[in-house]
Amino acid sequence: MPSHMESLKRLGLRSPVIQAPMAGGGDTAALVAAVNEAGGLGFVGAAYLSDAQISERALDIRNRTALPFGINLFAPTPAPGPAPMMSDALARVAPFHAELGLADPVAPSHVGDGFDRQFAALLDSGATYYSVTFGLPPAESVSAAKARGMRVLGTATTVAEAVALEQAGVDAVIAQGSEAGGHRGSFIGDPWKDRGANLVGTMALVPQVADAVGIPVIASGGIMDGRGIAAALALGATAVQMGTVFLTSDEAGIPEAHKAAILSAREDQTRITRAFSGRPARGIVNRFMETVEDPAAPDAVLPFPLQNTLTRPLRTAAGKAGRAEFLSLWAGQGLRLAQRRPAAELVAELLRRTEAVRRQLGG
Repeated sequence: MPSHMESLKRLGLRSPVIQAPMAGGGDTAALVAAVNEAGGLGFVGAAYLSDAQISERALDIRNRTALPFGINLFAPTPAPGPAPMMSDALARVAPFHAELGLADPVAPSHVGDGFDRQFAALLDSGATYYSVTFGLPPAESVSAAKARGMRVLGTATTVAEAVALEQAGVDAVIAQGSEAGGHRGSFIGDPWKDRGANLVGTMALVPQVADAVGIPVIASGGIMDGRGIAAALALGATAVQMGTVFLTSDEAGIPEAHKAAILSAREDQTRITRAFSGRPARGIVNRFMETVEDPAAPDAVLPFPLQNTLTRPLRTAAGKAGRAEFLSLWAGQGLRLAQRRPAAELVAELLRRTEAVRRQLGG
């Protein structure tokens, strides 16, 4: 078995700290650059960006740092099927539009996922890492990325998904535990079965994935400090991917209402929901989530990406108005450990504390 340092070198990483891609604006160019310059690896969640926006974001990053960075895309998404609950979905969202003074919601349509254009921009972006979520990377994208010298990463929430990703040719698997904030990366089986009751936690998932694949494993979910990083490394991970801990950094691009919600919430106040996007994702429970997914009422959630398109105007307006009760407050279960501080200070503390814990445990 290769040493930890050998595994890091295999992936081209300077440290085990990776800032998770956070599609929707959280991972600004300033955040990615700050993480890089402090010794970690910054990532852009580009799933909602156009090809032109990906190019612009990459240029902004390269103007701030010469160090490697990554870009994440959603795996190509098939067109959603019929949505017989469309009228119910519109009716469930309409009162919130009225409360914020917005026009009545309109039925969303699917215009394609744009993966091919996004990936073409990624190839020319200067990124060193290409990661995918929600499925296997297309074979042609893996070969094209590797031809440019990129490392390819994929997200798995089960051992079966990790094995499938290894067979697809990725260089490392991101093992995402149930504690993770934001969207679940599941693509085999039904991640919404029993409303997420069958999800596997990070501490259980990482060693099982590490034993099942022959490529490096990156732990993700509920890791917020050096203790969590050291624990993940002890379980067989080469590195960790951290999202929630960076959302409250000074450089994060989420609304202030979202940052305040993370800093004031308890560890038992997050839940897996489909209310905002149609895909299972973990966030802080708020009024919108409880109303749209009222267990006493019929299901009124559209499939992804229709639900995401439907709720976007409300979320945008709520962010500007500071109305957290209407925002997708993505956050993991470790949110009590979040702090408001510059990203560079955060990375330095993560690295320092990780080494201190590892030395302590080593006697």
